[in-house]
Amino acid sequence: MQAALVDGILESLRIGVGFLWTAAWAIIMGLVITSLVQVYVSKERMAQVLGEGNLSGLTKATVFGAASSGCSFGAVAIGKGLFKKGAHTVNFLAFMFASTNLIVELGLMILILLGWEFLVAELLGGVILIAVMALLVHLTLPENLFDEVRQELNQRDQEHGITEDPTCGMEGKDEYSITTDGGETLKFCSEGCMETYQQEAASSGGWRDELLSWGGWYKIGNQYRKEWSMIWKDVIAGFLISGFVIVFVPQWVWNTLFLRGDGLLVSAENAIMGVAIAVISFVGSMGNVPFAVALWGGGISFAGVIAFVYADLITIPVLNVYRKYYGWKVMLYILGIFFVTMAFTGFLMEELFAALDIIPNLAGGQTASEQTYFELNYTFYLNIIAFALSGFLLYVYRRGLGAPGQYRDPVCGMRTDNSGPSLTHDGEIYYFCSKRCKRSFENHPNEFAQQHPGVAGAESSQSHEHH
Repeated sequence: MQAALVDGILESLRIGVGFLWTAAWAIIMGLVITSLVQVYVSKERMAQVLGEGNLSGLTKATVFGAASSGCSFGAVAIGKGLFKKGAHTVNFLAFMFASTNLIVELGLMILILLGWEFLVAELLGGVILIAVMALLVHLTLPENLFDEVRQELNQRDQEHGITEDPTCGMEGKDEYSITTDGGETLKFCSEGCMETYQQEAASSGGWRDELLSWGGWYKIGNQYRKEWSMIWKDVIAGFLISGFVIVFVPQWVWNTLFLRGDGLLVSAENAIMGVAIAVISFVGSMGNVPFAVALWGGGISFAGVIAFVYADLITIPVLNVYRKYYGWKVMLYILGIFFVTMAFTGFLMEELFAALDIIPNLAGGQTASEQTYFELNYTFYLNIIAFALSGFLLYVYRRGLGAPGQYRDPVCGMRTDNSGPSLTHDGEIYYFCSKRCKRSFENHPNEFAQQHPGVAGAESSQSHEHH
């Protein structure tokens, strides 16, 4: 019994890690492309027009969301910032749909693990999701409720001193704050966003010039690190959970939950159940793709699997965030609109693909347990290239090549200038990127004082010349 359990655990890990190995290059390349878009595509102008509850506003919200990809929680937090600033309800909901469904890294991962049919269903379905949701909201929107919630949200955040990060729209924190030349205090959600703002303020020239400089690649490396910091937990959890689901969940469970056979009733039930499983799965962002592979291997219909993939915005942890932001009534309204939209779109995709006779057939293919994942094939070489690119970007970031700022923060190594927090220790002036790093230095000065305050490569002599 114990031996069988150990074998099952090892097999689960082999499958989960094998899935991750298979999709690693796609995730990395997708995040690199996303980082390029985030750094060089201006989104501020788009954000200013999301208050329009018309087709133009909806389209711009969709484009804005697709260019602002991230985890489910990041999408919800940015959506809150847009809503507070006056974005129409349908537009900030469309933004969240687009930023979790119409993104490069998710598409590549679906293509590798599930096939081109699911990729087409994800992209086409993502657009249909937004259209159906917009129609439902326009028909059912309790306008006064959302207006009241917006006022309460702004008032509550103002009382608690909560402000939005000017780079991404998420909630700013006191430890990541800077004071501008005009005396305005800006708060950022993370060190990375604060650094992005400093980079943009110091940048000059177009994107072509930027890509030919270390400073441009430093921005990409910084954004790439931020993208990974948002999704890595969901990705790893999704792959590991998928392995355990494939090995340990018996077939009778899927047979009980999902109807078998053909017909509209079966498609509809599978789509509804796919969304319901997603709600209680606790797996969001890209982590639900490998989980979807487990469902597909269990014989779940096309409608059920694609509806499950759509539903990362209504998992229980995300619903709890809605509740904290907007209250129970709005949370339940969003849950109802999203649930109906996701289930209906999953059902519609199966019926459309069945009519076109392009629903993939799992029968005859290798199961997850039969596959060999670690081979000297194209996946191996693509992963080597992707890992090398990832290492290059992280090296550029860690070394601070081309980063703005005359000094290095002795705590985190980030470049900064003399406009931020500073203190004098043993006759040396140290400059910090944030109040948080300054506090860390004050608590453990001997640990960080050995790091010279001058810029790396322009060492102490230059530092003293400037002071």
